[in-house]
Parts: sequence; C-alpha cells; structure tokens
Amino acid sequence: MPEPSSQTYANHRRLDPSYHFLLFGILAVNVVVAVLAVIRMIKGHYCDYATLWNLVMAAAFILVILKLRMYALHNQDRLIRLEEQLRMKTLLPAALATRAMELKPSQYVALRFASDEELPGLVQQTLDENLENEQIKKRIKTWRPDTFRV
Repeated sequence: MPEPSSQTYANHRRLDPSYHFLLFGILAVNVVVAVLAVIRMIKGHYCDYATLWNLVMAAAFILVILKLRMYALHNQDRLIRLEEQLRMKTLLPAALATRAMELKPSQYVALRFASDEELPGLVQQTLDENLENEQIKKRIKTWRPDTFRV
C-alpha cells in the first residue's frame, strides 16, 4: 500500500486490505453461513452437532483474528510509550518531563504525531486539561508522520 505524501489527522488511519477486507470479510461470511445452517437445522426440527460446532468454530475464528490484532496493537502502544518517554526526556524541561509520566498510554500514542517544537506545549495542555487522544491529534499543527503503525 503506497504511503501518503504527508500524514495529517485526516489521513493518519490505515487499513490493511488483506486483513480488514479479505480475511475479516471471509470470516464474516463464514459466520453468516453457519448461522443460516443452524436456522435451517432448527426449522427442520433436528439436531446436527456438526452444524452447531461449525457455528462455534466460525465465532472462534473471528475471536482469534480480533485478539491477535489487539495483542499486536497493545504491544505497539507499549513501544510507542517507551519511544515517547525517551523523546520527552530530551525535548521537555525537567519539571514537565517528570510530570509527563502521568500521561495515559493513549495520550502517548496521540502525542507521537506532534513535531518536536509542538511537543512541550501539547504535553502541558494534555496534562492540564486531561485531553483525550483525538483532542490531542486535532491540536497538532505540524504533523510528525508515523508510517510504521500496524
């Protein structure tokens, strides 16, 4: 997937077509097919354990891909937090760098997009106003792209 020429709030979200559309689409259709088979079974007044098991497995496959995605994103958020803590130690005044340890993980994730020049002001605003990640991103004037996000 080609990277945008410059990243902004409007285009920073990323979709992976093979995951978000192909894989998830196939598994969603699989759930629908399994549900329809169970409905047909119930209307026919019989019990086929294989049909019920197919529905359980279809739901399990969906759960597996969602959990794998969540694990990858949580791990990535931990790395972003570490990177931003190191960045803040070098860019923030000592008193603000100490206070920056109060930030929530989602705030670190949003602040990674702020340019070095904007970071001190945004950290101060985030701490003073307890900004949420979308509020932080919307206040960024000079966007620092992150093209490595999964």
